[in-house]
Amino acid sequence: MSGVLYLIPNTLGDGDSAALADVLPEPVRARAAVLQYYIGENAKTTRAFLKKVGTERPIQEIEIRELNVNTPPGEVEKLLKPILAGTDAGLVSEAGCPAVADPGALLVRRAHERGVKVVPFVGPSSILLALMASGMNGQSFAFNGYLPVDAAERGKRLRELEVLSRKANQTQIFIETPYRNRALLDTLLATCAPSTLVCVAVDLTMPEETIVTRTVAEWKKKTAPELHKRPAIFLLLGA
Repeated sequence: MSGVLYLIPNTLGDGDSAALADVLPEPVRARAAVLQYYIGENAKTTRAFLKKVGTERPIQEIEIRELNVNTPPGEVEKLLKPILAGTDAGLVSEAGCPAVADPGALLVRRAHERGVKVVPFVGPSSILLALMASGMNGQSFAFNGYLPVDAAERGKRLRELEVLSRKANQTQIFIETPYRNRALLDTLLATCAPSTLVCVAVDLTMPEETIVTRTVAEWKKKTAPELHKRPAIFLLLGA
């Protein structure tokens, strides 16, 4: 009988064990503490996560293997072998929920193909937290990941998303590399109609958390929060 693949969320930013306890329920932390096999994007940061969890056995005795954007597709099957042999495993992301905007989705898909039980656990999702706090349409929304880096292509994509949002009354959600946050906001304000709603949610669940929703016209009149190198989620709703 195969083991279980547990999807274990992480914090959305740096923090100690107390920060982890603030966002992960005790039963999740208890399960995470007993697992002997982990799959994460980076072995070093996975060990740091386990240190905050407080494992029942020394971390050196826990098997940790990597799954990231550089992992060849053929290696994903190898990651499943201990689980197929009966070992329970934890899939953990660098931040937030595993398998959402995360390479762990490949492992989850393969687990289903091989008949492995997959159990998702409760934890912070920056995408849903931002949507909840934005005041935008939570009945219909789409997460678009990263937009194009090229300024012209980024502007074109934003215009497409705004048209779709207005037509379908659908909230559009996207992210950016933290050092390009300001450039993305500038493009948003230069591209979208004055009545379009834009929300910027920064440092979610952290002490410096900032969430602001304004029309494009209002954003242009007021000072934007500091965005440089801060994890942020952007949302728009065409009006």
